[in-house]
Amino acid sequence: MVLRPVIETLQQRGHEVSITAREYGQTEGILERLGLPYESFGFHAGASKLAKGRQVAFRSVALARWARQKRFGLGIAHGSVDLAAVGAALRIPTAQMQDYEFAGLQRKLAWRAARRVIVPESIPLDRLAAAGAREAKLVRYPGLKEDYYLAGFEPDPEVLAELGLDRLGIGPVRGSDECVLVVVRPPPETSAYHADNPLYDGVLDRLSAEDSVVTVLIPRTGEQAKAARARGAAPLIVAERAIDAQSLIAFADLVVSAGGTMNREAVALGVPVRTIFSGRMGAVDEALIAAGRLRELADPDELELRKREREPGPVSPRDPAILVDGALAAAW
Repeated sequence: MVLRPVIETLQQRGHEVSITAREYGQTEGILERLGLPYESFGFHAGASKLAKGRQVAFRSVALARWARQKRFGLGIAHGSVDLAAVGAALRIPTAQMQDYEFAGLQRKLAWRAARRVIVPESIPLDRLAAAGAREAKLVRYPGLKEDYYLAGFEPDPEVLAELGLDRLGIGPVRGSDECVLVVVRPPPETSAYHADNPLYDGVLDRLSAEDSVVTVLIPRTGEQAKAARARGAAPLIVAERAIDAQSLIAFADLVVSAGGTMNREAVALGVPVRTIFSGRMGAVDEALIAAGRLRELADPDELELRKREREPGPVSPRDPAILVDGALAAAW
């Protein structure tokens, strides 16, 4: 989703674009749902640093063999250390997008290898420099990355039927039923920046105790999906495959997420959202919290479970041309 408007704009300008992915979470399913053809290389190795290092090496070698024959003039990614390795090995200029500055070594490697680093202007320069991005290579954009790929977005009610929510009386006109629809995103347990998250299970307990609440959980891994189903709580719906999460968020009354992107998608669509992220808070979320657009949750009992008042839709839609121009600058 993040790079979709970049891909579309590049193609509209006459550039040939090839897409690569890895087997992780719902990445491949999302590409298939969007109708974007792709080549897949390797998989996510889980939380082990040693296993991650081995898988990065495997993916990078496989990706380099494939890319060597293509003679690419530019590589673009959102936080990919694989692209950094392949770009350096094959002397392909790279541009890296990212909106979180504290992901550790992988961020430093990717940013130092890139010719252009495309980031929100809300991240301070000193944090960017500490993460490996010199000011000379920065392209800083206003707002959220979600403002760009959700520009012109219109929610599709088909996602409600796909999840069986229509059978519970939940429709696209949210004022027509008494249910409070809550979307939950679990912690990024396999990410390097993840920290223990004691709030997550407490949130699910609180939501399952409320008769008026219908919860949809969008898991990151098969283990998270299995654990949620094993709770036996109703109504708790666990997404089985890649879904139109942005439409689901748009129809929701509340989003509770332990990650970053889904929180910011809710903010971008004007949907109330509480963050239970347990890692080090990045500058983008700090700014949203300071502005009152994103709220931290310290105790599940603090959740306000009521119908949303505002109709959803892009709050600050933005033209992705600034992202495309910034990426293309890496090839000049």
